[in-house]
Amino acid sequence: MDIKQVIERSKKIRAAYHQLEKQHHGSEWTVEEDALAFLTDAGLVGRHTMSQQKRWPANNTDAELEHKLGECIWWLTVLADRMDIDIEEAVENFLAKTEKLLK
Repeated sequence: MDIKQVIERSKKIRAAYHQLEKQHHGSEWTVEEDALAFLTDAGLVGRHTMSQQKRWPANNTDAELEHKLGECIWWLTVLADRMDIDIEEAVENFLAKTEKLLK
């Protein structure tokens, strides 16, 4: 799968969630609410990492960690789209800048 597929599939999933939000709350989540949801999931990556490394007791750690890592990538894709940032360009710029710094 390439990043363009990730972006397109992420947008479709987010649109479906927006419909559920309208049904349950009467409106779509704001960008700020999406960012908070991402931060919650990022925190769970930390907790599941601790569990995987035997520093926190939890069940089903590997499956949960894999899910949350994927979900965080999805959230970042969604957030970039909602804030009119080209995620593909943002990642390329970050990688190029960091590679240059580390040479």
